Amino acid sequence: MENPKDWIKAVEQTWVVRFPKQHLATFGITNIDYYVVTEPIYQEVDASKKETVIRTGRVHAERPTIVTPTYAMNLEGFSSEASEYFRHLAREFGPNSPGVMYQYKNEPKGMEIVSGVSNEVAHKISKDLDQRNENMGLVMVGVDEYWDVALLKFIYEYTSYSISHNVSEFQSRGLLDPQSGFDGVPKAAIVEIERLFANAERGNSTDRLKQELDRWGLFRHYEDRFLALFRSKRGF
Repeated sequence: MENPKDWIKAVEQTWVVRFPKQHLATFGITNIDYYVVTEPIYQEVDASKKETVIRTGRVHAERPTIVTPTYAMNLEGFSSEASEYFRHLAREFGPNSPGVMYQYKNEPKGMEIVSGVSNEVAHKISKDLDQRNENMGLVMVGVDEYWDVALLKFIYEYTSYSISHNVSEFQSRGLLDPQSGFDGVPKAAIVEIERLFANAERGNSTDRLKQELDRWGLFRHYEDRFLALFRSKRGF
């Protein structure tokens, strides 16, 4: 595909044959085993070959994280334009208006070429997963050159499918509620900071704790307690 917009056509030709049967876990890691089925590129030249490419792997979805515009502005790896967008959100909805951030990691496993038409192969895989009660198995049909675009399309749709469920569970535990005395930071941030303090008190690294305190702008609230961790290590 030479046209830079061909990936848009690829997305339009991508569809999910079998969707995972559970939402993204709100308070844990979700693992999704995927099968992306495509027609090989060479089949466009030699249509007599009825073969299908199957790419397998696993998508790890980390536990959804509650963030705010203020927090997001302190994340690394975003452009100046993205940072300006976060500032816009802070002005529009408030610096601590809660949102949910999802993080994914793709772990490709392998690729094989089998005989048959892609749609038929995909449905066969789907049927096999059903018989084995593989609830988190995903089967998609995509375009060979842009198979990973198919995976990204699924991630977007799966997130959209899960977000209302995740937010509802956060709300039921009061984790989106602003905490008085902490500049309105959501309760979830305080819970996470307490967890990191407990880890540090057991002798684990304080790096992640310091990072979270800085991102939430809460170091001044915890400064004495944080510095006490180092005094206790030195026996003071």
